[in-house]
Amino acid sequence: MTAPTFVFVHGAGSNSFTWAPMQRELALRGHRSLAVDLPGHGFGATFPAAYQAPQDLAALATAPSVMAGIGHADNVAHVLDVLRQVRAHGPVILVGHSRGGLTLTGVGNAAPELVDRLVYISAWCCVADTPAGYQTSAENASSALNGVAALITANPMELGALRFNWRTADPALLATLREATLADGTDDEFHGYLNTLEPDESLDAGEERADAATWGTIPRTYVRLTADRSMPIALQDRFIAEADALTPDNRFDVRSLDVSHVGVLVRPAETAALLSSLVEA
Repeated sequence: MTAPTFVFVHGAGSNSFTWAPMQRELALRGHRSLAVDLPGHGFGATFPAAYQAPQDLAALATAPSVMAGIGHADNVAHVLDVLRQVRAHGPVILVGHSRGGLTLTGVGNAAPELVDRLVYISAWCCVADTPAGYQTSAENASSALNGVAALITANPMELGALRFNWRTADPALLATLREATLADGTDDEFHGYLNTLEPDESLDAGEERADAATWGTIPRTYVRLTADRSMPIALQDRFIAEADALTPDNRFDVRSLDVSHVGVLVRPAETAALLSSLVEA
């Protein structure tokens, strides 16, 4: 049997670069992988001069964004195009982290024949509600991300995109952001991670929900991150429960890791071993 290829989809404000440590760990275990840059990300991202140091926050608020007009459907179409090429070489395990889960669901709804397994790593998996609905739900009320709205540095409606200032020097804001993303990491790991992020993200998260007739036919794994303070464990468990209720004959293979939201990317050995075990199984 041909060995599968892991295809990775990043989360908000991120890119393919953040998967490099994971890909290294998988390569050392003999697995091949590919990390996708969603449209408007990676070297296609917007990095205004005003974002550099010293920052010009007034100019940063108005600098045009390549992300304006890019939405959920564009992300799904891009990954589908990648998978059509990768699938020609064998099985595909599609892995998404955080907001990347929205794209996974869209791909599974559109073309289940291109994916042999879906893996959500503390990722959005909308079944009974939209992303906006889950975001305002009781299960998400404890998210530490609710305290970092001050990172937004432009009017999203005027810019046509979300713009974040990850290079802020506000100590209170940075402390809250670290609590949300990498509470189990060092200062250097946290600052290093921030320097991989991009200012802009799409406004359009879509309203797509899992379709039992297509998405529901694909074997799937959910990796719960029990130390995640960005996506509360209550929300992760709601995603799992609603998906299992949608397709009771094809339930999530649930795994748990005691790690933070970004810890899986910064120190990926344990997660890579888990992914490797899916191939061996």
